Amino acid sequence: MSDLIDIFRALADPTRLRVVALLREMELAIGELAVVLDQSQPRVSRHVRILVEAGIVERRREGSWVFLRLTESGAIGEVMGQAGQWPFSPREALIIAYDAQRLAAVRDERAAAAERYFAEHAAEWDAIRSRHVAESEVEAAMLSMLTGRGLGHLLDIGTGTGRMAEIFAPTARRITALDRSPEMLRIARTKLAGQAVPIDLVQGDFLALPVGDTSIDTIVIHQALHFAHEPDRVIAEAGRVLRGGGQLLIVDFAPHEDEELRTLAAHARLGFSDAQIRGWFASAGLDLESMQTLEGGDLAVKLWLGRRRGKEDQSPATGSGQGKRLAA
Repeated sequence: MSDLIDIFRALADPTRLRVVALLREMELAIGELAVVLDQSQPRVSRHVRILVEAGIVERRREGSWVFLRLTESGAIGEVMGQAGQWPFSPREALIIAYDAQRLAAVRDERAAAAERYFAEHAAEWDAIRSRHVAESEVEAAMLSMLTGRGLGHLLDIGTGTGRMAEIFAPTARRITALDRSPEMLRIARTKLAGQAVPIDLVQGDFLALPVGDTSIDTIVIHQALHFAHEPDRVIAEAGRVLRGGGQLLIVDFAPHEDEELRTLAAHARLGFSDAQIRGWFASAGLDLESMQTLEGGDLAVKLWLGRRRGKEDQSPATGSGQGKRLAA
């Protein structure tokens, strides 16, 4: 009963109700909330602190930014899940609708920031893409390799712009998209806004995944393993979080001698051989089930699909989930 009283006390303020309504739409930073609410950041921070202390709102740090979202688990999650049916007065409903219109400006600014980032790095990315087969062919091969397999809770390691999360969203039950770069996560947040499947954007390192043991059904590492100085440890960490029967799909380059990629794009490894991947999979408790090579350009793209040993008869559920975000 005391927890419920704390929740209602925290919500007993018009501004905090507006904050809840906005966070039902999308994760927001304090500064973004201040813009929409037309209030100072210190004032908004005080309201947010009360909501956090009541367990209604959760903080997630990404670099120098702190994003806020509604709690979706436990009794608080159940209460927040009913927020759309709360009996707001006509005046309150009008204010919330006005806030939603101002929220469009935040979305526009995020999109503009993403465009600026792409413009600054377009030449670099184009130089790399020109060296291998078209990304559309790579994506088609990835989708084909996982067709008919229950994706369940999918972890996208090194999500970058969120493209992998985007193409697998229709067949996953839930997605955790992870990246070390807060800038890339902000771009991914813009790209993935509005997806039906719950998508949790998380800042973290592929050597220390911020998810529990045997909690993930499917992992995708697309063009990220070559940044690892110890790729065997990355695969071992993926094996730790995969459930029995879970699957790991790695997409990267075959061995090559393009040393320019070390300076152009900070590649730590110049591709991987089938033998290397098979050995690392075996050490991590995975069996290499299938491989594919995509020729085209100077670099060959490889796909390796492995399965975690044990409980192969348990297939994860498929289909879209409910809500906008879900914790890892």
